[in-house]
Amino acid sequence: MNLINMLLFQGPFLINKVVFSLAVFILLVSCDKNQEPVPSSEGKITINFLHKINGEDILFDTLTYSNEAGNFYLINEIQYFISDVTLYHQNGTAKLIDDWKDIHYVDTDLPETWKWEVYDKIEPATYDSLTFTFGISEEKNISFMFVNPPERDMFWPEYLGGGYHYMKLNGKWLPKGQGQNQPFDFHLGIGQEYFIYPDSITGFIQNYFNVSLSNSGFEVLEGKTTQLNITMNIENWFKDPHVWDHDEIGGYIMQNQEAMQMVKENGHNVFTFEAK
Repeated sequence: MNLINMLLFQGPFLINKVVFSLAVFILLVSCDKNQEPVPSSEGKITINFLHKINGEDILFDTLTYSNEAGNFYLINEIQYFISDVTLYHQNGTAKLIDDWKDIHYVDTDLPETWKWEVYDKIEPATYDSLTFTFGISEEKNISFMFVNPPERDMFWPEYLGGGYHYMKLNGKWLPKGQGQNQPFDFHLGIGQEYFIYPDSITGFIQNYFNVSLSNSGFEVLEGKTTQLNITMNIENWFKDPHVWDHDEIGGYIMQNQEAMQMVKENGHNVFTFEAK
């Protein structure tokens, strides 16, 4: 069959096919051109985590700071969990951040952890305040729930209560009258009650605590992302209401519930808030 006969034979079919394809193309282009973007009825928040000493960014690994007890100290790294972030609406309702995750890990060595782009959609409104749990609550602090680093490496030993550290704040201090720095592990997690220290554990004490941020009102706008800054002011861990003396307390407190209770109570004003 020559070309002319092929066109005569298949012409009607080809014409119908071309006409149909052209009609579909025009319809799609028309729909795309006329369709308006759907306006968002929610907002978003991003939480940024900052770490300062005396109002300035930390100079890590530098023996340049002194605490209320007169200890010169340096900070190597800070790692911690916050969880159950809750936003309080002016009308009295509360919004718990838990649609995608309710526990966030922060590590001063890992810049990607300094920002939490919250998945939850937030109702556009004015919010009075924000609270969170420092650490992980008893019902959520389950051993082996993190299988990958870095969260996995925050494990708290099973014989000391299991689960995960709430915080590791690692550094060194210069003992008074000595010329050699000593390491300190300013760690917070589950405490222990002992019949005979350090082996006969009779019970465990939960040391996570709730943080209510003062002056933490902010506004969420429709279709916009609100930036919230939460700053850890390191010097406050060491001074109020308990003056922390490394020379007296030493460098290791994981099995020292009295010391961990001091850390917990000193945490009441460690964090400050700013909305941008």
